[in-house]
Amino acid sequence: MRWALLLLVAALWGTLPTTAQAAADVQGTAAGRVAFIGVPGLHWDDLDPRSTPHLWRLAGQSGLGSVSVKTVGTVACPYDGWLTVSAGVRSAYGHGCALPPVPEAQGSGAVVPGFKDLLARRDGTYVGTLGQALRDAGQCTAAVGRGAALALADRTGKVDVYAAEPAALADWSRCRVLAVDVDELISPYVAGGSLPKEPELLTPERRREAVRAADAEVGEALARIPADAEVLLAGVGDHGSVPHLRVAMWKRADLAGALLGTTSTRREDISVLPDLTATVLTSAGVTVPPTVIGVPPAPGRVLPLEEAAAHLSRSDLAGTSVRSTTGLFFTGFAVVQVAFYSVAYFLLSRRRRPLAVGVAALGIASIPVSTYLVNLLPWLHAGQPVAALVGGVLALAGLIVLLATAGPWRRHPLGPPAVVAGVTAATLVADLLTGTTLQFDSLMGYTAVVGGRYYGLANIPFALLATAVLMGTAIAADHLVRNGRARVAVALVTGLGVAAMLLAGWPGVGSDFGGVIAFVPGIAVTALLVAGRKVSVLKLGAFCVLGGVAVSVIAVLDFQRPAASQTHLGRFVGQVIDGTFLPMIGRKLGAMLNTMLSPNLMPIVIVGLAFLVFALLRPGQASAGLLPQAFARAPMLRAGLVGALVSGVVGMLVNDSGTAVLSMAVALAVPLVLYAGLRSADEPRDPGATAVPERHGDPVAGQV
Repeated sequence: MRWALLLLVAALWGTLPTTAQAAADVQGTAAGRVAFIGVPGLHWDDLDPRSTPHLWRLAGQSGLGSVSVKTVGTVACPYDGWLTVSAGVRSAYGHGCALPPVPEAQGSGAVVPGFKDLLARRDGTYVGTLGQALRDAGQCTAAVGRGAALALADRTGKVDVYAAEPAALADWSRCRVLAVDVDELISPYVAGGSLPKEPELLTPERRREAVRAADAEVGEALARIPADAEVLLAGVGDHGSVPHLRVAMWKRADLAGALLGTTSTRREDISVLPDLTATVLTSAGVTVPPTVIGVPPAPGRVLPLEEAAAHLSRSDLAGTSVRSTTGLFFTGFAVVQVAFYSVAYFLLSRRRRPLAVGVAALGIASIPVSTYLVNLLPWLHAGQPVAALVGGVLALAGLIVLLATAGPWRRHPLGPPAVVAGVTAATLVADLLTGTTLQFDSLMGYTAVVGGRYYGLANIPFALLATAVLMGTAIAADHLVRNGRARVAVALVTGLGVAAMLLAGWPGVGSDFGGVIAFVPGIAVTALLVAGRKVSVLKLGAFCVLGGVAVSVIAVLDFQRPAASQTHLGRFVGQVIDGTFLPMIGRKLGAMLNTMLSPNLMPIVIVGLAFLVFALLRPGQASAGLLPQAFARAPMLRAGLVGALVSGVVGMLVNDSGTAVLSMAVALAVPLVLYAGLRSADEPRDPGATAVPERHGDPVAGQV
């Protein structure tokens, strides 16, 4: 076991220089002239050879990708998008959805009004970073349109050359850095300088007219931009109340036809807004300031234009389909949980033990992992993607139940629960080791459309991984303890738990800050209970501190890498050092508190824990003594359950998903324990079976 852990750490350590080297290679772009065209609201469905000939021609000469325009809120207004490009970090204006202010002329240049107020805002600390870096490097800046002026303004709000529209800019070669704001997709929605809440109500024909107007303005700009300039075009904001992935193109000789992704997202075809900041600076030969969290895109697969456009369009469809379904899915999952526990209580309290209750318990426990496995199926290509997605989840859950109840392991009460836990753990571990393609665009994972996370282990998958690993190793430990191999049992729980914890927290693999803090006490509690030791409140607190120390070490190691290749773990260390971490902590704390009363998640926690507690305190009434019988037959099962719940509670307190973490731990652990109880009650106890040796009294009961 020790050798396995050493090999795992060595393999993970080997990923660090590779990522850093890739970032360094991208930074090595030669200096030159660069033009950045921002088209807020543009997505890949808008482009085709006939209605958008200029954009289509540019796409054929460029590397292609999507940009996630997530800033601070759910929807990125054009103001927020341009502000984020200016700052190099996610930023927001904060007063509803508005357009950037109209610059005030100052000679041939202009000044963005209210710039000092932007700097004074909590989310405006770094506004002007792009323009100031160019100013400090002696570069001239030219802007066409209000958004472009905001993006290139230095820390005083100034740009050297400004024109309100392309025709008004006399000399397009005067400055080596140029930005153009094409707001034709936004202007039809503007009323009094701000955007209405539901601009999607415009007819499809008016949308097509706006797209054609945007294409014409892009064509006008491309005709005037010097031929030796690199051209970067991106949709820098949303156009309504529904977020989308937006178009990204980078015209450079060696990028044509390649998909563009960055280390910011660890995706081959997706970048984020701060990556645009880094790309402009790198193309201009200017050093990227350390506060900029983005990196220039790197080329990936080369695809024909039509195939690339279709691929990027499907990526947006996958994200929006998952986003639109998630709320209803979680509501349905909560309703199923409440109904299941209600029916189970009714039947068991009347001494009825139908097989269907056990099968239903396994089915409910199999649903979460099925939301990831469904991404192995081509649901996105179905005529009704959402129906195919949900139907695929239910079908896969049924297959897992069939697997759990059909093999030779079905004869043992812990066999089917072990299969469900094993499938869940194996799926998530395999996903972590292969780039988290299953969690991405999944109902219980994350999407680039939402933009909360792009890679690694999200909070809900963490809860499922921790619960599956602790429950699965506890079941295996039960067999080992019965055969007098208690030390091997403790080593198994500890070794596999630590291995999973390292995967969860390692930069570029799981990259889960709060998950490490929550995983450590769960592992320690399970291992102690398997060893027959007591767990006190003081020990539990020490384990939580140990989790904090562990993730701090991982974060500091990440911080030692070049800034361009750091994950959010390393960047957090940098924020602590420069004292700018409090706003981020505040946002995460607010997000955690907002989930505490979630109507989709709290019912799962309440009914699951209520059933569990009542079944233990009033076994004769709630479960006909099933759970006490299960714990008597397999004492280590309780160790796994307690450890999983400890990780769930701690995870709820230290992660911004809050209740979601505990709800998923309950949704997986309690049904598995209930199934074990049902089967334990159905099987007569073998009087010749080897008893679990007592160490310091009962190895589990009454020691927490």
